[in-house]
Amino acid sequence: MSLDLDMSSYIVVAVVASVAAYGVLLYNNLVALKHGVARAWSNIDVLLKQRHDELPKLVEACRQYMRYEQETLERVMQARSAVSAARTRTDVAALGSAETQLRTGLMQLFAVVEAYPELKASENFQHLQARITGLENDIADRRELYNETVNLNNVRVEQFPDVVVARLFAFQAFPLLEFTAEERANPDLRALFS
Repeated sequence: MSLDLDMSSYIVVAVVASVAAYGVLLYNNLVALKHGVARAWSNIDVLLKQRHDELPKLVEACRQYMRYEQETLERVMQARSAVSAARTRTDVAALGSAETQLRTGLMQLFAVVEAYPELKASENFQHLQARITGLENDIADRRELYNETVNLNNVRVEQFPDVVVARLFAFQAFPLLEFTAEERANPDLRALFS
């Protein structure tokens, strides 16, 4: 009889230990995903900051040649400010809209540059244009990684049994960095050149 009691106690202890170990494993996986989202956002943030620092140099290089294109330059700087504000607030939705404005402004700027051969030939301008274009490509890559990481996190905090641990320890879903259909549409190139 005491052997049966000892055996059932061992079984109960083993089951409780297994459930606890599984709960710890789920918790640790959710923590890793949460920090993965933060790291992915940080990678985007670093690139946005680098681009933020390069844009005034580009605008200044253009300003020296483009005396009559101040409106285009101002649009780029306003969009730069909107991206910076959204980045500072970690407002993913506002960042998507501001990024679209900035991308459109840069496309307009690069289109206008075509009318200024001296500027287009300037080594400083070429370097800044290449640097900003490279940063744009890197931001697009990091945005993809961020969205993938956010998606993994969001799936895990909603699926069973992870949802139990997620709710118990207040793990949350994160917003994807998305663009509206209007923001994804190709800009009207005729308008850029008119």
